[in-house]
Amino acid sequence: MQGLIIENISNLYRIDTEKGIYEANARGKFKKEEITPVVGDKVEIQILDEENKKAVIEKIQERTTYIKRPKMSNITQLVLVVSSKNPKPDLLLLDKQLAFAEFLGIKPIIVLNKTDLDKKKEFEKIKEVYQNIGYTVIETIAKDLEDIPEKSEIYSIGIHNLEKYLKENINAFSGNSGVGKSTLINAIFKDTITQEGEISQRNKKGKNTTTSTKLYEIDDNTYIADTPGFSTFDISEIEYRELDKYFREFKPLLENCEFVGCTHIKEENCGIKQALQQGKIDSGRYERFCKIYEELKEKDKYKY
Repeated sequence: MQGLIIENISNLYRIDTEKGIYEANARGKFKKEEITPVVGDKVEIQILDEENKKAVIEKIQERTTYIKRPKMSNITQLVLVVSSKNPKPDLLLLDKQLAFAEFLGIKPIIVLNKTDLDKKKEFEKIKEVYQNIGYTVIETIAKDLEDIPEKSEIYSIGIHNLEKYLKENINAFSGNSGVGKSTLINAIFKDTITQEGEISQRNKKGKNTTTSTKLYEIDDNTYIADTPGFSTFDISEIEYRELDKYFREFKPLLENCEFVGCTHIKEENCGIKQALQQGKIDSGRYERFCKIYEELKEKDKYKY
């Protein structure tokens, strides 16, 4: 039987199959092969005890993507949540996450949350910059449901729009603390009335809610990953010399650089800097590229 690993606690795996959820251990052969099953893996299992839903993992199917920290596979979409206000937008983190998504080959979407708090509507400038690059940007207002009038159309439109983009994906939410990830996820689950409110327990202390990565099913073939500490993921897997390839708007301009291996920082005849002067590249994105480049270069010194 085939299934999807939705949780791993102390090497005991919960596997979602067409016949329900089974608990399984992994065969010893995986240790010899130096591979460990992770949340998101599609696996083949042998059933040991149908009545008590016990099984053993026989085979891990080929992964399309793999994230080292937290360990997850087959994520198809990263939902990058940015707060418009309280806390202020962290665009440096956003650009790191976007570069990492491009590096991993995972589709990113950007959620601009708490737009109701941004009275000057500064979030619209952010939205324009990233839409011009080609990213999907969704505006949302995340509040506890009891604080929202039943027919708040602005609230509903944002959440429903986000839900549409989540369909048929294994989604991981990421963003700084306080940007409203939990409230958004809770709203989606209460809206679709699934999991008996299980997700709302995510902030309570306990080994299952604070330390383990878990997939929650919203719909058929649609999952949300609850990933503690995911916002702090390490992008040092990206080689600093390769960073320009993961800034989407830079890629078509690289052939205009005079030197192979141009850093786009000190060189004169640089396609990126020319585009910047012509207003074809956002100056904020360029400045953050330079910061990330220097960070990765510094980390590279201490790699070995």
